[in-house]
Amino acid sequence: MLTLFFAPGASSMAVHIALHEIGAAFEARPLSFRRRENRSPAYLALNPAGQVPTLLIDGRPLTEVAAILFYLARRFPEAGLLPEDAEAEAQALSWMSFAASTLHPARRQGIGHAVAVWKAAETRMAGPGWVLGRYCVADIHLFRLFWRFNASLRPEPDAFPNLAAHHDRMLARPAVRRTIETEAAIGYELPA
Repeated sequence: MLTLFFAPGASSMAVHIALHEIGAAFEARPLSFRRRENRSPAYLALNPAGQVPTLLIDGRPLTEVAAILFYLARRFPEAGLLPEDAEAEAQALSWMSFAASTLHPARRQGIGHAVAVWKAAETRMAGPGWVLGRYCVADIHLFRLFWRFNASLRPEPDAFPNLAAHHDRMLARPAVRRTIETEAAIGYELPA
């Protein structure tokens, strides 16, 4: 049994998308930042950092977006969310590490820094349209971060053409649309 603890629009959105992509049954448990549900003793017992996402796998917690995405892609290989050869799999992990350690915190360091960091991602995306040439978990991770960057810092529309095209391709995916509709119906509580 899979249970996803998430906050609409937060980094957990990537895991939410992946769960819809693989088509696995899961229980969705939204948390409210405003009501500090991520700081409740019950949630902190699962995730002592109080962050989202947390994925319970038969009651055992797994945290961190990249780790959960990797787990889901490996557990459900029929979804095709992870390349089959070792080097391409490592490239997917490289992208997700870059997303987690460089792209994710960039927004909090000001628009100048964020734009410079996202320019590096823009350059890396020049080429085949998907992160690794075909759709994979790294695309899901990248999408959620660019979706948030785009909405909060509102860069010039033509500043990131490769990433904007990737964003549009992602928005065409049913799993992405379903996740956004579900999370928007609950309501976003993210800071600007």
